[in-house]
Amino acid sequence: MALSFNFVADRVIHDKIYPHLAAWTAEPYTPEWRQFGSHWPYTTPLRIQEYCKLHDIKINTYSIEDYPTGCFYPIAIGFFDFGIDYLSLLPNPVASAIKNSQLRLLFFYHEGDNPYRIKQRLDELVESHQYPSDCYVFVSSNSAAQNIPGFVAFQDSELWYYQRNHDNPPLRIHHGPRDKDFTVLARTHKWWRAIAITDLHSQGLLADSYWSYCETTQATDVEDCPIEVDYLKLKQATLDFVAKGPYISDELTQEERNDHSLNPEPKYFMGSYCNIVLESQFDYDQSGGILLSEKTFKPIKHGQMFFVVGGAGSLQVLRDMGYRTFDSVLDNRYDLEPDNTMRWIKLSEAIAQAHAQGLDTLFRQCMSDIEYNQHLFMQIKTSRLNTLIEQINEQHR
Repeated sequence: MALSFNFVADRVIHDKIYPHLAAWTAEPYTPEWRQFGSHWPYTTPLRIQEYCKLHDIKINTYSIEDYPTGCFYPIAIGFFDFGIDYLSLLPNPVASAIKNSQLRLLFFYHEGDNPYRIKQRLDELVESHQYPSDCYVFVSSNSAAQNIPGFVAFQDSELWYYQRNHDNPPLRIHHGPRDKDFTVLARTHKWWRAIAITDLHSQGLLADSYWSYCETTQATDVEDCPIEVDYLKLKQATLDFVAKGPYISDELTQEERNDHSLNPEPKYFMGSYCNIVLESQFDYDQSGGILLSEKTFKPIKHGQMFFVVGGAGSLQVLRDMGYRTFDSVLDNRYDLEPDNTMRWIKLSEAIAQAHAQGLDTLFRQCMSDIEYNQHLFMQIKTSRLNTLIEQINEQHR
C-alpha cells in the first residue's frame, strides 16, 4: 500500500512547490531553478517531489488557509548555515500555525553534516522562538540521524541518481575479460583523496587501471585531512602528486563530470573489474555516521564490484538497504574500523589482496551479487518512500 505526503505550500507553480523561505527567484524547468542552493538562505526545490512522481507516491498539497491535521510545511536545504535563523524567515501564518501545534516543519537535507550539531542549533532556535519542542522533523542523509529524536536518516542519493540518470539504461554486465583492473575517479581535490591515490599508485595498484584526479591545489602542505599522512610516510609523495596534476582520463568538462543525467562512459564500468569509490567524505563531520553519494550507486547500477573509501559503516548501510557487498570474496573488515588512518591502511591492504588474488577470478565469483545489485537498484523505490513516510510519522507520535 502506497502512503502519501501531506504538505502545506505557500505557492505552487507548474506543479512544483516553490522553495520555501527562498529569496532567489526562478521559474521551474529553467536553468535558474537549480541555482537556489547557491543563494541565501540556501533553500532549494523539493527533490522529494521528483522522487514521488517517478515512484508512484502521492503528495497532497494544501494552502495555509485550509489543510487537515497532520500536515507538514516542507523546507529543503542545500547548505545548512548555522548563522541563519530559519524560523525567523517563516511567513507569519505558518509561524502562527507552528506555534499553536497546528502544523509542523519538515526539513529535507541531502548532505552529511553532523546531525547532532544541526539538532543543537535547531533546538536553540525553537526555544528562542518559544515553539513546541516537537515542531519539526529533520530528514538527513547522514546515517547517524537514525539515533536522534526528531530526525530521520534517508540515503537520498540512491533516489537522486536513479532520477537524474533515469533516461540511461544500466550498462550490460558482460562475462568476458576486461582491459583494466580498477576504476578510481576523483573529480574534486580533497587531501584524503590525494593520499589514497598516491598510496595506491606507489604500490603499483593503478598501473593497469582507469584513474583520474581532475582538480589540484596550489597549497604546499597537507591540510584538514582525516588520514594521518605523516603516519603513512606519504606527505612528500602526496604533495608531489598533487603538484604534477591534474590527471585527466576523459574529455569532459568539470560541469559534465558532475552532471549525473549524462550517460556514463562505458569503459569505466565495462572495461574494469572493480570500482574503488572515493566517496564525498572519509569522516562525516565527526558524527559517526555516513552518507552514500551517487559515486557508490554508479558501480551498483552499471555492474561492478567495489570498495568504498568512505566513513566507517558504509558497507553496513548498503547491506541494510538490501545490497550485497561481496563479503565472501573481498576482505571488507576495513568497514568496521573507526580510526580513519587505520581504516585506510586496512582498505589499501584489502585492495592489494584482491589484486594479488586475480580480479578476473573474483569478478566471476561475485557475478551473481553484481547482477543482484543492479536489479535491486533498477527496481521502483515506492517501498523506500513508504518507509520514509512511516518514519517521519513515527516522529510525530
